[in-house]
Amino acid sequence: MSLFGEVESLISEAKGFSASSKEELEQFRLRFLGKKGVLNDFFARLKEVEPTERKAFGQLVNELKQAAEEKVALFREQLEEQVVADTAIDPTLPGNPVLAGSRHPIMIVRNQMLSIFNRMGFSIAYGPEMEDDFHNFTALNFPPEHPARDMQDTFFIDDNPDQTLYNGPLTLRTHTTSVQVRVMEKLKPPFRAVSPGRVYRNEAISARAHCFFHQVDGFYVDEKVSFADLKQTLLTFAKEMFGADTAIRLRPSYFPFTEPSAEVDISCTLCGGKGCNVCKYTGWLEILGCGMIDPNVLENCNIDSNKYSGFAFGMGVERVVMLKYGIKDLRILSENDVRFLSSFRGKEE
Repeated sequence: MSLFGEVESLISEAKGFSASSKEELEQFRLRFLGKKGVLNDFFARLKEVEPTERKAFGQLVNELKQAAEEKVALFREQLEEQVVADTAIDPTLPGNPVLAGSRHPIMIVRNQMLSIFNRMGFSIAYGPEMEDDFHNFTALNFPPEHPARDMQDTFFIDDNPDQTLYNGPLTLRTHTTSVQVRVMEKLKPPFRAVSPGRVYRNEAISARAHCFFHQVDGFYVDEKVSFADLKQTLLTFAKEMFGADTAIRLRPSYFPFTEPSAEVDISCTLCGGKGCNVCKYTGWLEILGCGMIDPNVLENCNIDSNKYSGFAFGMGVERVVMLKYGIKDLRILSENDVRFLSSFRGKEE
């Protein structure tokens, strides 16, 4: 076949070409328009053509080039439109599932606690996380030499930004009992309230301790408030929180702001009081401290201790979370592990 015949044959082939993929189109482009393609080969063989026929041959080769370029441009546009169509959003299709989030287990348990005490008539009171010496220590009957004032237990802050709210040097509060003082300063008995919030202790972080944690403190001040009122309040809370079969026991203890004071245990939620590894085979688990408000605390807040009495209690929320959900390492509650947190989806009230 002559050169003219080869070019005409390729023109027909190019005009009849159809591509169904980018790979096919790229192979066609390289064959016709690439550096080693047929067009460059024909231009290189132009010297083989008779001088009188070179113009006609050149025009025929240009026609082949034009046909190939048109095909490449046409199918490149069509294939790109096809990709766009394949990836376009179809509003009639069902959407991707979006997993609902959940509250943090500390917030779940804290809200459950507040709900229980709210049903017993306790209001909710909040206070600042930075606290002065009077509200955090002095008003709560902490003597000047008390170990809790030492740097090993308390984070001290040098700056005092708000002289109207704070009086003297500041600390990060070591308990939410400081809110009790602020409430008793402003209100006249009778009143009852619970104060949830974050507190800070200068302690080494371990599986059972952290430098910050959450507390719920409660108090009730009125005429003729007795220890029996305190015991019944805590028994009701324990049964609501851990189940109707839960029992409590009170052991003598000491707190500067209560007298008499007690530690409160509940019957082990895992073994039902029979004894297991969690309760160290005692059948009991400690959950909180409590007592009758010391008369000195009432007098420090300008409440007549001869007329009024009251009780107070405080518990760590993390402690209850660990008991309620069988968590053995306190640190996981502040690590924000999504795998752990997702296991609480649907548990909030």
